[in-house]
Amino acid sequence: MTAPFLAGFMLGLSLILPIGAQNAFVLRVGLRGEHVWAVCLACALSDAVLILVGVSGFSRINTLIPWAETALLYFGVTFLLAYGARSFRDAFRSAALRPSETAPASLRRVVLTCLALTWLNPHVYLDTVVLIGSISTQFAEHLGSFAAGAMLASVSFFFSLGYGARLLKPLFARPITWQILDVAIGLIMWVTAARLLLSKGSV
Repeated sequence: MTAPFLAGFMLGLSLILPIGAQNAFVLRVGLRGEHVWAVCLACALSDAVLILVGVSGFSRINTLIPWAETALLYFGVTFLLAYGARSFRDAFRSAALRPSETAPASLRRVVLTCLALTWLNPHVYLDTVVLIGSISTQFAEHLGSFAAGAMLASVSFFFSLGYGARLLKPLFARPITWQILDVAIGLIMWVTAARLLLSKGSV
């Protein structure tokens, strides 16, 4: 059972490592030190649910609800564009403020934003439900171990990113560094939205 577990862990880690909208958000939350535990938990639990769906054999849901993928894509693109615009606005509107002087966001707002970045991103479904679900068929007799490995990879990554971000706090002691981060996050959001639209056009 060790081999399926390690296979699931390595696959999950390889899929989650590339920087994206969700990871950028977790990094920013970790740097600000606001609701880090709740955000990391929300990301890890969301991934766990999606991995279970994929491993359980429901990756064919798009054949049952043909319009679901298109609806999700456009909702996701709209949200990413709006959040990216907000990041650009924050980068230049709060240029004179130190991070410690900005008002903390509410737990509800932060968690809802995190969930939107997770569940409105079609790439998340491709990675977890479709890809992990299809590869899990190679471990038919040890699906539980394979899924557990993939879930552990998600938990390990998000909590390491969220709480490890504090190590970068000295670098982010200057407002200009936060400006650069906000611009980078805005670019990531818009590039992700563009990739989603382009991938739709190529289908």
